[in-house]
Amino acid sequence: MPQLEVDGAALMYDDEGPRDADVLPLVFIHGWTANRHRWDHQMTHFAERRRVIRLDLRGHGDSTGAGVRTIAELAEDVVALLDHLEVQRAVLVGHSMGGMIAQTITLDHPERVERLVLVDSISRMTYSRGRGMLMGASTLVPFKLFVATNIRRAFAPGFPREEVRAYIKSSEDTPREVVMTLYGAMRAFDVLDRVGEIGVPTLLIHGYHDIQLPVRQMLRMAKAYPDAEVRIIDAGHELPVEKPAELTTALDRFVTPVVAA
Repeated sequence: MPQLEVDGAALMYDDEGPRDADVLPLVFIHGWTANRHRWDHQMTHFAERRRVIRLDLRGHGDSTGAGVRTIAELAEDVVALLDHLEVQRAVLVGHSMGGMIAQTITLDHPERVERLVLVDSISRMTYSRGRGMLMGASTLVPFKLFVATNIRRAFAPGFPREEVRAYIKSSEDTPREVVMTLYGAMRAFDVLDRVGEIGVPTLLIHGYHDIQLPVRQMLRMAKAYPDAEVRIIDAGHELPVEKPAELTTALDRFVTPVVAA
């Protein structure tokens, strides 16, 4: 498995599919406590005809490293990988926290992004005072309970329990420092006042039953984007695994016309 050493971390990644100078790569960025395999369905589909890149973020999956404090630091890890792979411009696809990372890259390095896809992601976390207090208090419970509660809430009612348990176990394997630090980083993330600067075509795909990052927050964000298309799917927060085929179809329609300038 290829890896890249970046600032004390070993980032594991996959780089598959045919190289075609006229077809821009897709770069998939997973969310909090997840790993690159959230994108297995999309990877299999798209790698048949175009270059597809995905990675395990620092401290997640097969990657090592900790100490990251902000979403911007994770974004720079992704940019370092693009530099290493000599990818000058790409289509970014980010799920949840991965969407926050993708927005940050687009704002800080606009020349690197051709199109942007945000899956169950937002530009600012907003909640009532009571909800904010509850979220803060949730960090005081035992670590495994904290993780299990958050992951269980991410799936829409009716998703197979045995699969939910497998995702909980995978998330629990993420180091506690990484989990808790990035939980705080997501709560602090706020680029809503800047997304009007993002001029590239953007697809916002959201699960109707998402209670982690409610669809109404995404719709508020969509109004601020100059060139945004919205797609709502009957799922929870974990669209890449709850409705992988529907997500892939939506992505395919959005990215197929994209070629290098």
